[in-house]
Order: sequence, then structure tokens, then C-alpha cells
Amino acid sequence: MKKNSAMNKNLTAINKIEAKNRLEKLREAIEHHRYQYHVLDNPEISDVAYDSLERELIEIETQFPDLITADSPSHRVSGKVLDKFEKVTHKVAQWSFNNVFDEKELVEFDSRVRRMFNKESGKNLSQVDYVCELKIDGLKIVFEYEKGILQKAATRGDGSIGEDVTENIRTIASVPLKLKKPVDIIVEGEVYLSLKEFDRINKELEKRGEEVYANPRNLAAGTLRQLDSKIVASRKLSVFIYDIAQYEKTPETQLKELQELESLGFTVNKNYKLCQNINEVAQYWQIWDKKKHQQNYQIDGVVIKVNENEIQEALGYTGKAPRFAVAFKFPAEQVTTVIEDIVLQVGRTGVITPVAHLKPVLVAGSNVSRATLHNEDEIKRLDVRVGDTVILQKAGDVIPQVVKVLLELRPAKTKPYVFPKKVSECGGDGSIERIPGQVAYRCVDKNSVIMQRRKLYYFASKGAFDIDHCGPKIIDLLMDNNLVTNAVDLFTLKKGDLLTLPRFAEKSADNLIEAIEGARKVSLARLITALSIDNVGEETAVLLAETFKKLEKVQSANYDELNKINGIGEVVAQSIVAWFKNAENKKFLEALLKEIEIENKKVLSGNLISSNVDNNIFNGKTVVLTGTMEKYDRDQAKEIIRELGGNVSGSVSAKTDFVVAGESAGSKLDKATELGVKILTESEFLKMIGL
Repeated sequence: MKKNSAMNKNLTAINKIEAKNRLEKLREAIEHHRYQYHVLDNPEISDVAYDSLERELIEIETQFPDLITADSPSHRVSGKVLDKFEKVTHKVAQWSFNNVFDEKELVEFDSRVRRMFNKESGKNLSQVDYVCELKIDGLKIVFEYEKGILQKAATRGDGSIGEDVTENIRTIASVPLKLKKPVDIIVEGEVYLSLKEFDRINKELEKRGEEVYANPRNLAAGTLRQLDSKIVASRKLSVFIYDIAQYEKTPETQLKELQELESLGFTVNKNYKLCQNINEVAQYWQIWDKKKHQQNYQIDGVVIKVNENEIQEALGYTGKAPRFAVAFKFPAEQVTTVIEDIVLQVGRTGVITPVAHLKPVLVAGSNVSRATLHNEDEIKRLDVRVGDTVILQKAGDVIPQVVKVLLELRPAKTKPYVFPKKVSECGGDGSIERIPGQVAYRCVDKNSVIMQRRKLYYFASKGAFDIDHCGPKIIDLLMDNNLVTNAVDLFTLKKGDLLTLPRFAEKSADNLIEAIEGARKVSLARLITALSIDNVGEETAVLLAETFKKLEKVQSANYDELNKINGIGEVVAQSIVAWFKNAENKKFLEALLKEIEIENKKVLSGNLISSNVDNNIFNGKTVVLTGTMEKYDRDQAKEIIRELGGNVSGSVSAKTDFVVAGESAGSKLDKATELGVKILTESEFLKMIGL
């Protein structure tokens, strides 16, 4: 107590100029030692000494609050308590990785990379360099810096919209609040909880008689959802940064990206490796499959990325993932458990899925009590029965699956499972039928109450209209009280309707009405997703939106047009045509369109693509970008081209339709001139898109 009094007395004696000078030195020292510890793994002072520097800084800032800066280390320990997390629209679309699970699939990925690049570029690439990085089992976060200062951090969300978790992210010591260069940059990384911290926190919870967390990822996710950042600070999360999403000078390779990130002050996992062929990739994976338990964090696989950015750009993306990268997962964990029941679950489109109810068991860090059995044929193949002891398999976030029945442990008098002819949840008389040409069954009656509920759950979910405060329990409440029967009714709800319900007070009613109002504007892809068309999920919806641009064109598309689209086969094409021809669906969609607005304009750097532009101006065209543009950075220009129907390539060939040449255009411009490819200046490009 005397020591603190003496320190306060000493602080009172210093004037503002002295305080400012001292703060600058303290911030510089704290950042230096943070970098030494978290980036270089080479601490120069003890943790106690580091904490002492932070305490002195906070005491001076408390006396002179107007001297607090955005990059001050004090933000790590004294953030404000939030009412809620705000939504954030990502400036750069966020993707997830496709998975491979064995070396055969890995080799197929490599063959596909070379085949697609050769087709796109006209080259003959026989070998590709890859960068391998450990896949940390955490949560993806997008970090935005302006002039080197952290401005915003957001969750991945659905890839387009995430949640602002900046206050919580500031508390993480391995996140630089100020970079070593005053640059504008958007980076991506994985926030995780070390195994040491996980054990410490669970032991504290046990002492208090509280429920412990199943795995570090769940605890990290729960921590980032805390509205009080002081709680987040106490749990000591960590981060690894692994990719540059937007930058004025994006390096030419993934390897150089990682090196650039380190030079800026980011913590990069140092176990990455450049592999010169797919065999070296497989060897790296084999080594880390054996070493994965030796680290202080959980690893669930290896991320493999094409090293050359030119090849990455040429390969591009599918609706949900990059074509130039995959996650090679480690083998699934397996445990044994007992089948207690087999239950038929009715989905939103009426498809019936058999689900095994299990004796609860811990596998891959999660408590599992259910697993899908997929369909009748899979049940027959496994010969799985109620009472059987089975081997259950789960890899990371993959759905648990039954892989084998241990026949030697089968109880006497068990009976083979027989699919019933009727399922009560199907409505009507409960009849079910096998879908022609498929292994699945579905309800004959397409309008059962359970199907309407599941359709509405899906309509309001994150991948569709993303309506906050409108989860399954709220939808059940609304339907049970006859306030809604379908999605259109959601948009007719009034606050007074909600206040009569048991779960709603003034604030909760306001929140739901506000969320519904905010969902009235929706992208075409999200709308298509929300319609619950058989066999059409988020990825197919994105593909349809990118191909046709307008809902009217999707509605009028015939089977042949749809079947020609790469990624849409016969079954999906038939489902789409059938849905839009159905009279009830037409009536529903017509009513829905009176309540919502389809967003077909895209905001880019504060400007809109002109509404007068032909949305197919680049349809089927291949465009190459070279040099620096004044109005847009390269990622934004690519987004515009793809929005208007074009494909972006990283190299010039005889198949290239346009080369957009900005300032300091290089060899690509020379190649275009040599091949006679049409060259557009930036002003010509802007004119084409109506700006």
C-alpha cells in the first residue's frame, strides 16, 4: 500500500510533457519485448518485469487519459463491456478450405492444380511448389490495419459478414496493436487457446464446481463471445497469422507472404515449409502426424497452398473454397460406443435421414451422442442394429460416423433394422417414398408441420437470411402461437404481436423486429439458398447467382442451360426447374419478393458498380490484370470482373480476351502486345463498368 502511494505521489509530480515522453518510451519498450517474446520466441526480460512496464504505463495513462493512443498496450487489459457484437461486412471475401483425407486424394489435388493451370494458361506445368503450414484448431479472425494501427478484427462468419470482436482481440498479447511499418493491410489468422491455458482454466472451473470445457477450441470460441473483454484478457488467448488478404504490395509467393508478415511484427507459426513437389508435401504431413501432440496447441491437419501467386490467381475459387489450397486432415479419431436407438429425422426438403442415438462418448474433443447413418443402404451395408457396439469415427469438425459394427459384442436376439413405410412427422398419413434414382427416402406430403419448421429454421440461419434472435426455439414459439406459417409471415410481424408471447419483453421484441428489418435486403445467392430447393445448398446457390446474375434468369433457366454449368449435374438441374415450375412455390416467392429487396449492387471502396452497366459485359471472357490501378486495388478489380461474369487469370495466353494495364505494367503487357490481345487502360476499364 505504501509503495503504491509513493508511486502515485511520484506520478503527481511529473508534468504532462514528462508523462508524454515517458509513455512513448514505455510503449516502444513494451512493443519491443512483445515482439521478442511472441514473434521471435526470444524473451529478453522476465514476465514479471514485462508486467511491471505495463502497470507503469497504465498508471500514467490513468492520470493523463488524453494521452491514451489507439495502439497503447493498455487496451489489452481495460476494454469496455459491450451490449452486443456488431455485424461487419468483410472487405475481402473469406473462404474455407476443402479437405483431403488420404494420399490418393492429395495426389488428385496436385493433378487437378496442374491440369487446370495448364488449361487456363496454355502452359505445360509438370511440377508445382507448395507451402505447407500446420492447421491450428482454432477460430479464423480477419484483422484490418490502417497506417499500421489495428482498426478492426472480425470473425469469419459466413464469409461475407462476420462479427466485430475488436475489443476482445486487443487483449491478446500476440496481436500487434501497431505494426513495424505504417501500412494498410488486411490479414487472416487463427485465434487459439494453448493446452497449458486450457488445463489451467478447466482446473479453476472444477474447483468452483462448474462444468469444464471439452476442448480448447470450444473454450476459445466461448471466450471470444464474452462481452466483457476483461474476462477475455484473463484467459490468455494466442494467435498465429497466416495470410495476407489485401495489401498494397502483395508478395509474389506464399512463402514471401509469411516472411513479410513476420517482418511487420505478426506472430507466424514457424513450422511452415516450402515443398518442391507433392511427395515432399506427403512427407511433411507424415512427420507432423507423428509430432502433432508435441506442441502446446491442437493441430488437426496440414494446410497446403500453391506457392506462386500467379498460379493461385489463375486457379481462382469455387463457391466456397480456393482451388489452389486444401487442408490435409490427420486420421480421424475412433472410439467404441453403443447404439441405443435409430431415429428417422425429417429434413427441410422432406428427405429422411436415419440417425443413431448413441451412449455419449468423447471423441476428437467433443461429447458425441448422435451420428448419421446416411440412408437405408448404409444401414444394410453395416448391418447396424439397436444394441450393437460400434466403432465411431470423427475428424475435427467432420460429422461423426459409424464405420464398423463389432459383431462379437452383438447382444442376442437383435433384429435387423427395417425402414418403415410411414413416418409420423411426414404429415398426412405419414407415407414415405424412395426418391427415383437415389438411395434416400422422402415424405410424400411436402407440407408437413415439421418440414415447414425446418424450412423456416434454415431460412433464418446464417447461410441464408441470417436473422439474429430468430433461432429454432423462437420460430417454434411463433409457429405454436400461429403468428407465422412460412417465411413471408416473418416480415409482417409487429412488436405488439411479440409482446403477448412468454419469452418476449420490450427489448427482446425490439431486437427481433430490428433483425428482421435488417434482413429485408439480401443477396441473390442467399435468397436462393433460403428457398430450400432440393439438392441446392450454399455453394450451388453462389454458382447460380454468379452465372445468371438475376433471379428472373434463374427462374426461366431450362434443364439444358443448367446442366451445362460446371458443378450442376442432372439431378440438381431437375430439382431447380421443378421448384420454379411448382405453383405453390411461385406463389410463395411472389409474396416474399414484395417484402424483400435483392441486392445486385456491390459496394467497392465507397463506389458502386453502375446500375446501368450490362451485368454480363465480361461474361465468358478471360481478363488479366497487370500493373497498379489508381481507383481499385487488384482484389477489388477482380471482384468487379467476376461480378460482371468474367474470369480472372494470372497469365496471358492466346485465350485471354482482355488485359487491363495499370501503372508500371510489366511482362504481361508485353506478352499481350505480342499475342495481339486487346489491352484496356484503367480509364477504358472504368468506362466499360459505367464509371
